[in-house]
Amino acid sequence: MLERRLEPEVMDTPGEAHDYDAMDHAAVNRAFVADFFEQWRGQSPILDIGTGTALTPIEFYKPGSKAARMVGVDLAAAMLDVGRRNVAAARAEGMIELRQADAKALPFGDGEFGAVMSNSIVHHVPDPHPVLSEAVRVTRPGGLIFFRDLMRPPDQPTLLRLVELYAAGANDHQRQLFMDSLHAALTVDEVRGLVADIGFQPDTVRATSDRHWTWVARKPGKSRV
Repeated sequence: MLERRLEPEVMDTPGEAHDYDAMDHAAVNRAFVADFFEQWRGQSPILDIGTGTALTPIEFYKPGSKAARMVGVDLAAAMLDVGRRNVAAARAEGMIELRQADAKALPFGDGEFGAVMSNSIVHHVPDPHPVLSEAVRVTRPGGLIFFRDLMRPPDQPTLLRLVELYAAGANDHQRQLFMDSLHAALTVDEVRGLVADIGFQPDTVRATSDRHWTWVARKPGKSRV
């Protein structure tokens, strides 16, 4: 099994933010949003942990969307600077609020959000346990918890094949970012161990593509929209 190799927790230079934003995330983001909507029961507001340049929240507000008010948080100021420009370009300032915050210690009250989601933050964090625990804490009882991230390949040849397949048109820096992220990602079994530690069934985590795992759960307690 390929050993986990950590990458910097925060991508906080203008160059990193620009390169990340310029990568083609469209298909992955569309799939994430479509899969979220299949599970969502209309709970609001929605928190996006590790929002980056806000591409995922913006995808929620494309024509025909039914999403509620959203708050996106990220630790990287440079990412949020690009994100605010993206939100303004999408004319979504009244629907998407971006805030700088540490996912390991969220500045929100218990049960403040009807749903909490995250698209590719876990691999950035050396110990993701506090991130998952905080997500559960700020979710309202009965609310949806929806996490997706990269899945670490079993070996170096598979990693290189995934980079060639999904980053073929990227520049050298973008390809390196993707490679580093795959190397820093968790396996399905590792994520299952984490969610079991915080009281959820391991089988709520499953592989959902050749490079992604997804955790879908509901916080115990009576649901209210």
